[in-house]
Amino acid sequence: MSSFSDQVKGNWNQAKGKLKQQWADLTDDDLLYTEGKEDEVMGRIQEKTGETKENINKFFDDMKFD
Repeated sequence: MSSFSDQVKGNWNQAKGKLKQQWADLTDDDLLYTEGKEDEVMGRIQEKTGETKENINKFFDDMKFD
């Protein structure tokens, strides 16, 4: 189950910036998000960063938006 909450989806541009700050190797192409394709973007983040799905989900869960 993906941790993409409605808040993350609604603030995706801001979320992308926070992801790039956390993992500098991520590119805009890696973070290309389409509604309903959460697992695809999660897979690209995992592949590029080497992080576990659990760590990435925790990052999303802890994400705060202005």
